[in-house]
Amino acid sequence: MAKKNKAFKYRLYPSDEQFLLMKKTVGCVRFTYNKMLTDRIETYEKFKDDKVQLLKQTHPTPAKYKKDYPFLKEVDSLSLANAQMNLEKAYKAFFKKNANFPKFKSKKHKQSYTTNVVNGNIEILDGHIKLPKLKWVKMKQHRDIAESHQIKSVTISMTGSGKVYASVLTEFEEVTKKIEPNNVVGLDFSMTDLYVTSDGERANYPRFYRQSLEKLAKEQRVLSRRKKGSNRWYKQKRKVAKLQEKTANQRGDFLHKKSYELANHYDAIAIEDLDMKGMSKALTFGKSVSDNGWGMFTTFLKYKFEDRGKLFIKIDRWFPSSKMCSKCGKVKEELCLSERIYSCCCGHESDRDANAATNIKSEGIRLFLEAKGT
Repeated sequence: MAKKNKAFKYRLYPSDEQFLLMKKTVGCVRFTYNKMLTDRIETYEKFKDDKVQLLKQTHPTPAKYKKDYPFLKEVDSLSLANAQMNLEKAYKAFFKKNANFPKFKSKKHKQSYTTNVVNGNIEILDGHIKLPKLKWVKMKQHRDIAESHQIKSVTISMTGSGKVYASVLTEFEEVTKKIEPNNVVGLDFSMTDLYVTSDGERANYPRFYRQSLEKLAKEQRVLSRRKKGSNRWYKQKRKVAKLQEKTANQRGDFLHKKSYELANHYDAIAIEDLDMKGMSKALTFGKSVSDNGWGMFTTFLKYKFEDRGKLFIKIDRWFPSSKMCSKCGKVKEELCLSERIYSCCCGHESDRDANAATNIKSEGIRLFLEAKGT
């Protein structure tokens, strides 16, 4: 049986002392990562004309800095080791041309660190989690981890509003039974509704970001008038962060519930492989694309369907789902975005999104049968 990973995210409620040590660990991880990256860049600049000498150079490790910077000894050593591993991954991705050159970590970006399980140093018991250096930290254990799951690592993340979360990564043996896809649905992305199904159902997405836009703009204006670095500036910054987090949580909750409904109701799902980054850059689509969270939604759909042994199919982004008639299969040469009713010369008329969703469903079934060899 194949081994699979699954993460469980919990809200933590650390004491003041534990919270301070978490912040210190995050800072030390960022400091170590940046120091190692600086040393690597300096080594490359020094020996870039002599490849033989460059290859002989050893890469710096966190242990190298502990003598000059004793405060690094106060935090979890495994978190610093993971910073080194993350830098190695970033370098490998760069040399494989899968990513840009590694960047220095900033206080403005996500504040987190990862620690690993070694000799039972991480445990979960009675609404508490045991972590290296922190001992037992109180947490909201809203769901249990099955005994068949083995804890591998924990990532501690801190939000701008001061909340702390633990993402517990587990490993288990996959025993999911594959389900024959009899009940298939196609999903077409909708800018206003999030999606339209081939059965004609609409998600009716509430547009949480646009709902909070006026209030968020007001609080951001107040923040811009505060003196940067003052107590009032930090207080207002947390206020803005709370508003942004509320919108993100509302969006995540809605997407989780909708993907859960679809995964329970259908045996297979077919969706379009859309270029969301490209769409978000368009002047008329930017906020709508970001607000919908379609990329996050497809991630939720994928793992929920696969966990149940069901089929998740992505259709090629160039497939003419909107321009094709779901009745006769004829493709229109031109179709304006303003045309919300699809009319074909064969006499077929239907809602544009519903027509596209039906075409996506048909293409998904075709791809499945082709892969199956029938």
